[in-house]
Amino acid sequence: MGKASKDKRDIYYRKAKEEGWRARSAFKLLQIDDEFNIFEGVKRVVDLCAAPGSWSQVLSRKLYIPSKLNPEYRNGDRPLIVAIDLQPMAPIDGVIQVQGDITNARTAEVVIKHFDGCKADLVVCDGAPDVTGLHDMDEFVQSQLILAALTIVTHVLRVGGKFISKIFRGKDTSLLYCQLKLFFPRVTFAKPRSSRNSSIEAFAVCEDYCPPEGFNPKDLYRLLERVGSPCGSSDLDCSSAWLEGANKVYIPFLACGDLNGYDSDRSYPLTASADGSYRSLDPVQPPIAPPYKRALELKKASSSHAAAALVDIDVDTLTLS
Repeated sequence: MGKASKDKRDIYYRKAKEEGWRARSAFKLLQIDDEFNIFEGVKRVVDLCAAPGSWSQVLSRKLYIPSKLNPEYRNGDRPLIVAIDLQPMAPIDGVIQVQGDITNARTAEVVIKHFDGCKADLVVCDGAPDVTGLHDMDEFVQSQLILAALTIVTHVLRVGGKFISKIFRGKDTSLLYCQLKLFFPRVTFAKPRSSRNSSIEAFAVCEDYCPPEGFNPKDLYRLLERVGSPCGSSDLDCSSAWLEGANKVYIPFLACGDLNGYDSDRSYPLTASADGSYRSLDPVQPPIAPPYKRALELKKASSSHAAAALVDIDVDTLTLS
């Protein structure tokens, strides 16, 4: 799809480039903050699955840059932001980048070292798998990614801290909600205005981190499995079937953002420049090492070989003439 047609289709895609965001997802975190005030009193933040960096940009603009411009702040008092991803990303002011696996406890040790032994006030995660279009499969893989993020959360988040993570709504949403409730007394599923209604995407806003008494992070998955199999049977797969009927769980669900603001599912007219034409802006920061980079290189090489072959054919044709 060309840039111009995407601009017409998606107002937040257009606004992200105009306001200097690396991706439209920046608006989702901003709208969650408008509703839940998640940045209040925050000094240390971890951004999981951070690339290409739009949420890290929000954290930088909301927390680090205001402190940098305030002469009352000393360098040691400024908010610390650590971004983690397997993929590298272009630098962002005030953001420490860590290339690591969020399922590995050693990554948590690196984060805590950057915080000088302290723990984070806020952990955010906008990660998602490559979707297949099979909703049950996508929902399951996404829920596993969230539980993997909890591996980091249980190591780096202070008691009373907050955790924000993308979810895919589906038949096992109740199970995920109950699993998160083990650690957070307040869990709300939120749908930002910038998230399309046609998408099963939403965000879990988890507040007041309070792990069970005597909790050991090594026992995380054993504890989560007990929510799915309350009878304690070890031969049962983790399931949400028992959360229906008399045990049905009602999940708080909230729309975020100005309800009179832009609708992500609607098309808006393009803003013309002085000469009456519309100029599509380039992305703020293209990925520096995308996973599809090798595929692009192979495609380019294939195109070059094809062009060279056409030149050879033309030369042979001229020779024969």
